[in-house]
Amino acid sequence: MMESRYYKEHSSYLDRDMEFKMYGYDGILCLIIPCQNGRFFEWEDRKMFDLMSKWIDAGQIQFVTIDTIDAETWSSHEASGPRMAQHENWVNYIMNELVPSALKKAKKSLDENMMIMGASMGATHAANLFFRFPDRFSKLIALSGVYDLSRYIYDNNFDGNFYQNSPLAYLPNMNIHHNYIQKYNSNQACFVVGQGAWEDVCLDDLRRLADVMYQKGIQIPSYFWGEDTPHDWPSWEQQILTYLPEIIEE
Repeated sequence: MMESRYYKEHSSYLDRDMEFKMYGYDGILCLIIPCQNGRFFEWEDRKMFDLMSKWIDAGQIQFVTIDTIDAETWSSHEASGPRMAQHENWVNYIMNELVPSALKKAKKSLDENMMIMGASMGATHAANLFFRFPDRFSKLIALSGVYDLSRYIYDNNFDGNFYQNSPLAYLPNMNIHHNYIQKYNSNQACFVVGQGAWEDVCLDDLRRLADVMYQKGIQIPSYFWGEDTPHDWPSWEQQILTYLPEIIEE
């Protein structure tokens, strides 16, 4: 049984205790974000760390798994303004509370780069954090994410908090000379989607995102798997085994 450490710490941004777990003992620290409405124990329940044990045991990578608050934000049908403000509170919790705490527990410098990874809505959040904070997250694997979050806004209130958390809202407006583009290109990342069952929306969004990245000179590869690849855990398991070595072993 792989060793893990459980923590519960108070978040001033969310005004509650937030739970998380850590796995591994050395290597780059990777933040794992669960699927929509998911909990911090989702990837452990899915045996994903057993799948990645080769690299964990070798001290190449360690993980921190966290909770989302999707039920209060993207999954909620309440007024968009408060929902999006709460999502931004969650982002601030991650960047200003969770990340420093996890880096300290991993015996890392507080300015050390991290990796970030997720599937489905977890990939959405991971990609957004990668694009917004390229000085913090230097590696990304995003599997079957959605990148246009306007489908989750039901009252046409596309405010600033929505805008800065929907990659297909802000990336098309990024100046091609923005210094973040060079940072993206010096980092390591990949976007992956299947073309099988339940991947229609994710497939369309990645095609659009890949087009925007090409137009902006963002040299991040997008991989489109076949019609035998559904939006489901067995697909993501295969994709992680394919791309994780490329991301962490270079």
